[in-house]
Amino acid sequence: MTNDDALLRVQDLHVEFKTRRGQALVLNGVDFEIRAGETLCVVGESGCGKSMTALALLRLIPSPPGRIRDGRVLFQGEDLVQATDARMREVRGNRISMIFQEPMTSLNPVFTVGDQIGESLQLHAGMNARAARQRAIEMLQQVGIPAPERRVDEYPHQLSGGMRQRVMIAMALACRPDILIADEPTTALDVTVQAQIFDLLRELQREKGTAIMLITHDMGAVAEMADRVMVMYAGRVIEQGTTEQVLSEPGHPYTRGLIDCLPELGSSAAYDDDAREDLAEIAGVVPSIWELGTGCAFRERCPRAMARCASEVPPMFALHGNVAAGVPHGAACWLHAEALDQREREAA
Repeated sequence: MTNDDALLRVQDLHVEFKTRRGQALVLNGVDFEIRAGETLCVVGESGCGKSMTALALLRLIPSPPGRIRDGRVLFQGEDLVQATDARMREVRGNRISMIFQEPMTSLNPVFTVGDQIGESLQLHAGMNARAARQRAIEMLQQVGIPAPERRVDEYPHQLSGGMRQRVMIAMALACRPDILIADEPTTALDVTVQAQIFDLLRELQREKGTAIMLITHDMGAVAEMADRVMVMYAGRVIEQGTTEQVLSEPGHPYTRGLIDCLPELGSSAAYDDDAREDLAEIAGVVPSIWELGTGCAFRERCPRAMARCASEVPPMFALHGNVAAGVPHGAACWLHAEALDQREREAA
């Protein structure tokens, strides 16, 4: 998939960690792109490489033991993999911001939340302390924190988990970034506040054309927010496409499994104990790096695995020539090679 208008393009990204057992490849050939004003949702179980991909984009992988072994991260044509540390400090929190998953470990316990929000404004926007504090109060109000004039002078331990999460969101949005990476941004929030946060993100997109990379387990959030969806498994991208393509016609058995795991809230079984059925589940767990073997990483859990799946890693196949808004729908599964062979035999 290529697009000259891409704001961020990731090409063949490999990340590895040095361990006692050898080099562990945690990201293996990740390719994707994000355009201005769109939302890309990244989905998959824990351990699939979603958060590691986000950290790699900002060069926040702990080194050592981790490192970007190969690949490029092109931000408006500039390769951030080759950028200096000084340049990355200019980019982080300003041009590209990230909402981290664990606010209690991401916030500094010895500084007030106002100081932490204002720091990036003073550094990147050139505000003085008074202007930065006022802007911090405005940001706390925007993310739904009550009494922001008082909360701005409080420390992280004085706030609830949900409030700390909203502080992290305020910090990430303060400089109005070109790209916002949101790693499970509404995990600790109730549905009302979650809706407010999503509205705020959409408003930011409308005003500035901000691109959002949303990492989530919530398929409801995917349906509500995403323009495109990227499914990851065991450090690889195994399916990409528009939201409608992926949710309506999933091309990979893993994607189908994720969708089938969702409860149908509108069914009578949700209220009738006698009619209630167990939720579908994907058997097994994501394999460790050391158990991937030579073939498809999903083969041991896949109900449609073939002999070929154990020996060869499938490439990304374009599905049915299906293209919407210039974005092909692709899935890395040998089932599509079988279907392609069948169509070619029928055509002959």
